[in-house]
Amino acid sequence: MVNSKLIAVLITIVFFYFTVSSTAKPSALVQQIKQQSQEQDKEPFVGVNIGTDVSNLLSAKDLVSFLQVQKISHVRLYDANPDILKALANTKVRVIVSVPNNQLLAIGSSNTTAASWINRNVVAYYPETFITHIGVGDEVLTTVPSSAPLLLPAIQSLYSALVAANLHTQIKVSTPHAASIVLDTFPPSQAYFNQSLISVLAPLLQFLSKTESPLMMNLYPYYVFMENKGVVPLDTSLFKSLTPSKEMVDPNTLLHYTNVLDAMIDAAYVSMKNLNVTNVSVLVTESGWPSKGDSKEPYATIDNADTYNSNLIKHVIDQSGTPLHPEITSSVFIYELFNEDLRSPPVSEANWGLFNSNSTPVYLLHVSGSGTFLANDTTNQTYCIAMDGVDLKTLQSALDWACGAGRANCSEIQPGESCYQPNNVKNHASFAFDSYYQKEGKAPGSCDFKGVAMITTTDPSQGSCVFPGSKKVVHKTRAVVNSTEVSSGADRPTVLSEFAPLQIHGEMNLPIPENGLLCI
Repeated sequence: MVNSKLIAVLITIVFFYFTVSSTAKPSALVQQIKQQSQEQDKEPFVGVNIGTDVSNLLSAKDLVSFLQVQKISHVRLYDANPDILKALANTKVRVIVSVPNNQLLAIGSSNTTAASWINRNVVAYYPETFITHIGVGDEVLTTVPSSAPLLLPAIQSLYSALVAANLHTQIKVSTPHAASIVLDTFPPSQAYFNQSLISVLAPLLQFLSKTESPLMMNLYPYYVFMENKGVVPLDTSLFKSLTPSKEMVDPNTLLHYTNVLDAMIDAAYVSMKNLNVTNVSVLVTESGWPSKGDSKEPYATIDNADTYNSNLIKHVIDQSGTPLHPEITSSVFIYELFNEDLRSPPVSEANWGLFNSNSTPVYLLHVSGSGTFLANDTTNQTYCIAMDGVDLKTLQSALDWACGAGRANCSEIQPGESCYQPNNVKNHASFAFDSYYQKEGKAPGSCDFKGVAMITTTDPSQGSCVFPGSKKVVHKTRAVVNSTEVSSGADRPTVLSEFAPLQIHGEMNLPIPENGLLCI
């Protein structure tokens, strides 16, 4: 009897121990996450938006691995994708989850639905998955104004559910707005919110002030420039260095503005001050520049996209604030991580990404000295290769141009040389493209060839064929002798002769030989 009682007591103690341990562990983890959050949020950051209108999108596991390789520590999702949230567990990547616009009606009309949403999309993952904010809808006031009356009730219901889960101090609730809710943005001192939206914005700002949540804004200097060409200089839109005489001056404050984004942020601060709100910070939930556009979008180029995003990153990391609030530097989420090739026209809609869907960079950001963000800038091992599935005639023309007018060193792809095999256009073009790309110092736009080339961090060298971009490359001086040997068909090797220009794809002169031979 004594033994059985003793065993019962021991079982009770053990059960109590494990019960307390299991409940205490998440609490301790929450405190750790909260402390990390408070420490890390003191520094402004650059994150990325992850859109999913992408064919062959990486699996959730591979996506998260990619984020870690690229040193991306902040992401914004346009929903609460369960696979991605699960894959983000224990990675310390901080994430904004979102309520899609089509769910506003249900959440704004029912506290029970809001609580269910929080339990299903936040509590189920937190704190292992580092959720920091909930974005309720996206540009609701301007894109779906009929849902405007439901916006604040939805936000308040979700916040109440966070309170019930004791997560309201760790996770902030807000809603991203289009820049157009602010009128007369320059000079910033005269900016104000669209008066027709005040009935929603005024109480929303009071909520943000009370809960210490940010005003989320989607700010695009690209569109400001496109809508005000001739008034807004391109250099100012791209964060380029300006002489004092070219800086924009606010006549009321005499503050000097060197870039459009700062002016847009300060316009938001002035607009909030007009409604007696002075303690809400601006979080830029979207900003970027497209790398390709149609004929009506001539400024959507790789060079401009590279310049804007590179300078944007430096601007945030430098923590220079804005002219009106030099003590506050807004954190920014770049739009976006991947080109969303499934987007509808115009062409620019599919070309805001830093990376292609196959994880190769669209261009290499120039942000050296700005920390470890985006590893595609910190590696010297990048190559330019031919894309899969492109027209062989177009690829051959680009190859001919690279080895001719482009002055790439194509000696290694001549018959009998180390990179002649495999003897096909794609292999030879990849070598020639990389030679040109390396010769040009990996400059923005030097790996394009009218859309048939792409940048990769995977060394394409094979066997004795060493690509120019490889560190293993040994520069050789080689005598090249004219050859008249030509293979038949599209997969012929490149050989030597004279060029005549051929107009291909409008702007780019891709020369091809008059006699079917190639010169170097």
